[in-house]
Amino acid sequence: MNSILTQTFQNFEVIVVDDCSTDNSVAIVESYIPKFEGRLTLEHMDKNSGSPAPPRNKGLTIAQGEYVFFMDADDLIINTALEDLHTLAKNYDADVVYCERYYEFDETETVLHERSWQSGELVDKPTLDPQSLAQRVENISAGRYMSMVCLKFVSRSLLTRHELIFPQIRPGEDDVWTYGLVFYAKRFLRVPNAAYVYRFNENSIMRTKKTSKQVVNFRLYPVFHGFKHLCGFMSPIKFFRQSSKYRYMVLEKFLSSNFEAIVMDSLRLQPFEVYETIWREFGKNFGEWGDLIPVLCTALNTQRKINELNRQQFNEFVAQVQRRIADLESELSRRNR
Repeated sequence: MNSILTQTFQNFEVIVVDDCSTDNSVAIVESYIPKFEGRLTLEHMDKNSGSPAPPRNKGLTIAQGEYVFFMDADDLIINTALEDLHTLAKNYDADVVYCERYYEFDETETVLHERSWQSGELVDKPTLDPQSLAQRVENISAGRYMSMVCLKFVSRSLLTRHELIFPQIRPGEDDVWTYGLVFYAKRFLRVPNAAYVYRFNENSIMRTKKTSKQVVNFRLYPVFHGFKHLCGFMSPIKFFRQSSKYRYMVLEKFLSSNFEAIVMDSLRLQPFEVYETIWREFGKNFGEWGDLIPVLCTALNTQRKINELNRQQFNEFVAQVQRRIADLESELSRRNR
């Protein structure tokens, strides 16, 4: 709240949505209401959603500003963040201003490090993405967009016009929403600015320690439930209706990040345990398509065997290299004598 209060740009409203918090968060927010002089609104969810999606969507229904910027409760923004992002949006008439970098505290929260896990070369000046959807899908496939919601400064009319809300599919709601921005924004501006300060939280939903069975279910949830939302964003767009290739590329990218975690954790389980945990969690949602569960398990087990074979072959290769190095060192030592 302090980092928002001290912004150099002040023409904005603040909407805080309480997701049925159980600590003193509400009291803290209420203490800031007079400091914002009528610009702070505190809303409450009827029940805890366990996901940032419903609170964000509720905030969107209340927002009146020209642009929207999301923050998580435990993070910060630099004091010129809103001024910089608003100026860039206006100067380039951008629907989305996307920061390719952000700051992250070290473990002691005393030193800031500039971060980016985006693939490819980063921009060194404001750069508009090509409007070609084919090129943007290629960029999605290549990992050229970070899914972090807090790195986007977005035109509110873009969100309302295309109903770009967050699906409640934890995890994966950030990915789906980001894809929607990429699909619909005519002017998508990449900038080198780092405006957001991310604070590492060991207790977050994404980092809470889970058993292998829990990880399988956690990662499969967006696979089963996220598809319809992602397809819902693509279906109205003629480009995707006419091109199964690019539609597939989007879905494959969305799937691959979740399946990688599923496959790795399924290695710790017996194949029948993978089947059991998927059936118990998702079987009721399949109905007459329940036979798809064994098919999915077979696919996971096949990939698991491939991974094990690749690991075995790699270990054998390393052992051969090490033996060869030892032989060469022995030969050099013999010659030196």
